[in-house]
Amino acid sequence: MRRAALITAFLATLASAVPAYAVDPLYEAKLLRLAEVMGSIHSLRNLCGEKSSQWRDRMDTLLLAENPDPARRARLIASFNRGYRTFNETYSTCTSQAIAAIDRYQAEGMRLSSEIVSGYGN
Repeated sequence: MRRAALITAFLATLASAVPAYAVDPLYEAKLLRLAEVMGSIHSLRNLCGEKSSQWRDRMDTLLLAENPDPARRARLIASFNRGYRTFNETYSTCTSQAIAAIDRYQAEGMRLSSEIVSGYGN
């Protein structure tokens, strides 16, 4: 009985010591994937001759729109960077496979964007 009371007191203390975090939105997994897709497209399109920051700028716009807390912001940026690094490490020149990957990732990005907006948009 005393052991149960100690465990209950410990859990109550622990629960009150843990800071409350905002709950991630229901579309978080799709948004993280979209960030990764944008990083991939940024890497591949620059590899294939597009010398712009269009996709990085879109990521910045996404971050402004979401206005995430620091931890969530870091996860979104990490997803973008993971997508960028994956293709930056895979391809050193623009190939037909890289161009096909651009097309696939753009289609996936459009699908994800549409699903997020239609399912969770205002």
